[in-house]
Amino acid sequence: MNLLVWLIVGAVIGWAAGLVLGDRNSVLVNIIVGIVGAMIGGLLFGGPTINESALNLTAMLISLVGAIILLAVVNLVRRGRLA
Repeated sequence: MNLLVWLIVGAVIGWAAGLVLGDRNSVLVNIIVGIVGAMIGGLLFGGPTINESALNLTAMLISLVGAIILLAVVNLVRRGRLA
């Protein structure tokens, strides 16, 4: 997949995860959350993600769920509730 498209889709997924959890982050953080969250979603659910060549609704949803999980864990750690 084109690198620019991958970064843009990662940013949108990270932004959407932030909206779901009420979190406001920078564009760079959104990109990282979207891409790493897609990896987590792919590992947990075994389906396609935005990190693969196929870009469809299933890949977007799995990536979004992974990004939400990642943001939730990061928020728990940042606030000191898991430490």
